[in-house]
Order: sequence, then C-alpha cells, then structure tokens
Amino acid sequence: MVSGGGTGGHIFPALSIANEVRRRYPDARILFVGAEGRMEMEKVPAAGYNIIGLPVSGFDRKNLLRNFKVVARLFKSMQLAKKILKDFKPDIAIGVGGYASGPMLKEAQKQGVPTLLQEQNSYAGVTNKLLAAKADCICVAYEGMERFFPQDKIVLTGNPVRRNLLECGATPEQARQAMGADPVKKTILIIGGSLGARTINNAIIQGLKQIGDTYGVQVIWQTGKNYDQPCREALEASGVKNVYQMPFISNMDMAYRAADLVVSRAGASSISELQLLGKPVILVPSPNVAEDHQTKNALALVKRGAAIMVTDADASANLVNTMLETVQDDQQTGILGRNVKEMALRDAAERIVDEVEKIINRR
Repeated sequence: MVSGGGTGGHIFPALSIANEVRRRYPDARILFVGAEGRMEMEKVPAAGYNIIGLPVSGFDRKNLLRNFKVVARLFKSMQLAKKILKDFKPDIAIGVGGYASGPMLKEAQKQGVPTLLQEQNSYAGVTNKLLAAKADCICVAYEGMERFFPQDKIVLTGNPVRRNLLECGATPEQARQAMGADPVKKTILIIGGSLGARTINNAIIQGLKQIGDTYGVQVIWQTGKNYDQPCREALEASGVKNVYQMPFISNMDMAYRAADLVVSRAGASSISELQLLGKPVILVPSPNVAEDHQTKNALALVKRGAAIMVTDADASANLVNTMLETVQDDQQTGILGRNVKEMALRDAAERIVDEVEKIINRR
C-alpha cells in the first residue's frame, strides 16, 4: 500500500516506488490511498494503479473555526483506513507525505502493519514527524535528518524521479525543435510546479519586453493551468516572439534537455530532477508551504554553489535580470551544472524498494 499525495512532489516519487515494485514483482498487488479531490485521484489511475480517496484535508491555520470540519473528516478517514487495511491486508504501508498518509499510516501502525516513510524535503513534514517513532524505516534525500527522526531508522536514498527524464536521447537542438522553439538560441525553461506559481508568472509578465529585447535568448514558459489565460493574453499583447508559453508541459524530458538554465520553485522532487540531470537552476522558493521548507531546500543547494536563489519577495524586481544575465554566462552555468550534479543521489526508487524487501523479509 502506498499513501499520500496532494502535489506532484509527493505523487511522482510514490509512482516511481510502485513502478519499481512492479518491475521486480509483476504479480504484486499495489493499492494507493489518497485524499479526495486532490491531484493523485487523477494521476494515479492514469499511471495504471487503483486508488481509494479519503475525505481528509489539511488544518486551516488562519481560520481555526473551520477546523471542526477538518477534525470530522479526519475521524471519518481513520474509520475508512481501518476498513481499507482489513480488506486489502498489505504486507507493508509506504507513506510519501501529504494529507492521506497521516490517518492511513497511523492506522497501519496501530494494526501492526510495517511502515516505511519517504521524506522528500530537507525539513521534515509534520505528518512524517508524527509517524516516525513507530516507522520501520525512513528514507530521506538530505543528510542531517536525525534532527527530525530516530537516527537508527534513517536511510539516505535520495528522491525517486520519473525514469523517462533520465532516458531522453534527444540533443538540445532536437529537444528545442520538439518544444516548438528555435534550435540554436540559449534557452531558459520556467516551471512553477504542477499548478503554476503566481509570483514567477507575474515577474515574467513584467519582464516580457526585456526578454523580447535580449538577442539570442528564448524562454519556454510553463505557467500552470490556473494562470494560463492571463499569461497568454499578456504575451499576445506584448508582441514578444521569443517566449513560448503553455499551461502544462507533458514531455518534461524534452523540456529539460532543451534548457540551458531552469527557473523553478524549490520543491524536493524538482530539485532531485535538476540534480540528476545536472541543470543550472535559479530557485524561487514558495513561501506558501509548511515550515518554509522550500527555502531550506534551496539553501542546501546555494551553500554548495549548486543553485542561485531569488526570494519570492524579490522576484518581481530581480528574477528576469538574474536569469537573462546567468543564461548568457557560460562559465557560471557550467559551474552551477557541475555542482548540482555532484549532489545527485541515483537509483533512489531501487534503494527504497531494497528497504521494503528487507522489512518484509524480517517479518
């Protein structure tokens, strides 16, 4: 059983783990448990797996009165989790973070089902911290996680990433053509996460003329479906021709291969992909995440000379200048690319499933 989700940063690692289990054990029964109405309810079935949704949601820290409903949903989710465990009888429950993993993994631990946690970030999430004491193993992507978890349970595995990203055989020129861009221009890829990023998009809108006036540079701009219309209208009104805007990029292998520089939020999965691919990156951490963990993720790279960070508050004034200057500096992008690649932890899904096997065999 694999539980969690909410964002691509939880879902893609979960699917990578499941895919590795299925590769080793084609007859394995795999069930996902997610949160109703969240992204996993669409992405997991599309990947060929069954999923059950729990009516669980996050606590509202701004309006405490709304949390009566949250508590009621949590109680209902705990009851459903009992039934799911009774019906499915998993050999192991794997939690990847996100709303659903809390009640599902807690109930699994109560019933004596072994549990493995996968923590993507450099600053542990609340759910995984609460589950850690009774977990059999905690797979992490950063060193120093004994601040949050029992040291004897920690295994440094890295974050699983989508396998197709690592298997792209196209040249940068071919990839740019596949993305509908000029094959020879310096290329900046802008990705704000699976749902988009308002601050990054607004900064690009404000800087469209500056981008248009920069010779030999082009931008592939994933705006997220939530921001598609205003970004598309702003681009059309500007008349700028060297920016290629789209709400969502399905062929991310080509998009990464096309890029000389990436501008991204600092989610753990995105960072792991950039490390494995050795892509120079400007990180703009989202301030709208628990414990400001994206800033901590970004600083882990900045301290190693493996990324440039522009804060969310400074993006409007500084992001476009920084990215245009950086992409044209081959020496700087070369150093960033080498340093970020040195931080990569490879074969994470394989390492995590190795731990799954050890736990099941011990039982």
